Amino acid sequence: MSESGGVKTLIIDGQELSARSGQTILEVARENDINIPTLCHLDGLSEVGACRLCLVEIKGSNKLLPACVATVFEGMDVSTDTERLRKHRRVILELLFAERNHICAVCVSNGHCELQALAQSQGLTHINLPYRNPVLAVDASHERFTADHNRCILCTRCVRVCAEIEGAHIWDVMGRGTDSIVITDLHDNWGESNCTRCGKCVQCCPTGALFDKSKVGSDHPKYPDFLPYLNLMREAQ
Repeated sequence: MSESGGVKTLIIDGQELSARSGQTILEVARENDINIPTLCHLDGLSEVGACRLCLVEIKGSNKLLPACVATVFEGMDVSTDTERLRKHRRVILELLFAERNHICAVCVSNGHCELQALAQSQGLTHINLPYRNPVLAVDASHERFTADHNRCILCTRCVRVCAEIEGAHIWDVMGRGTDSIVITDLHDNWGESNCTRCGKCVQCCPTGALFDKSKVGSDHPKYPDFLPYLNLMREAQ
């Protein structure tokens, strides 16, 4: 099948597929029920390529490309599940667990955590890296929600949903490297910030970093799937 009318032909995991020009590898893979693990990606939000869990192999290139931002080209041959990629993803997950304090047994999101689910799906049974064990703040100043920075993986979903969907621009990232931390306003307490109390940041958080106080101790899955709908409504306006 040749390139025609903005259509690209590519191969993903041995399957010959068609894609629209400008589509990302991740979009094409999900349209064809090919699973590529992600953490920072969420439908309806811009892509930042932060977590690097969606890296894939491209035939003819030694580099691993992030599927969430890499666009397809004619004749591309993509592998999404090789031993090299599995090892890479397990190392990334180990780094995430070691960098902060992720103790699943006492976490409010135990059983509803995307980081926990990914670790299980990737066969991560233990951590070989030394834990940093940072002492980070827990901001419970908000009347409805709590921010536990010990659980944050810096996916910036909260930053993007607040800016792109809610339009409030309350959340941002301060610092560099391992000292990075998400903040509200100019590092004000969450309860003293200009937060609109919409709860979108809490719903899209993949871990127990942001949670609803009223649901602690109960079964409380988050529902990030509402974001594509909100994004469509925003674009319609």
